[in-house]
Amino acid sequence: MKILETERLLLRTMAPEDAPFYLELVNDPAWLRYIGDRGVRTLEEARAAIVRGPVAMQERVGFSLYLTELKAGAVPIGICGLIKRDGLDDVDIGFAFLPQFCGQGYAFEAAAAVMAHAQRVIGLKRVVAITAPGNQSSIRLLEKLGLRFERMVRLTESSAESRLFVLDF
Repeated sequence: MKILETERLLLRTMAPEDAPFYLELVNDPAWLRYIGDRGVRTLEEARAAIVRGPVAMQERVGFSLYLTELKAGAVPIGICGLIKRDGLDDVDIGFAFLPQFCGQGYAFEAAAAVMAHAQRVIGLKRVVAITAPGNQSSIRLLEKLGLRFERMVRLTESSAESRLFVLDF
């Protein structure tokens, strides 16, 4: 189901059929370094992760991480959307793109559309984001979107510290 459209992109809900793309994305070196190893190694595991994650969240809260694809050719290039995590009080924006589509403004285009959607359609008054301390490209994107660093957080007692960014609408 289409959620958002920008000049160059379509953002839509994820489906089990997106497993080949998802498998590639979650095993990309940047994902593994900055987000973490989800242990997804097969198409079946990718399908299950999509159903457990974005599909379940969309059904539960009405938003999720969306598959982001180029309008031209419907080529999947990344994910971008909103997440309600157990470890955070607020909804956060998340994004990840395949390396061959980085540096072309797609992440900003998608994230800006998601932020506008969060405020105007969903009615959120605040959106946060978390990122690994060394993930400079994500930090620059969050700052470009208007989020500001607030503090370091841990989502669980055993997780690494993350930088928490916030934006109040």
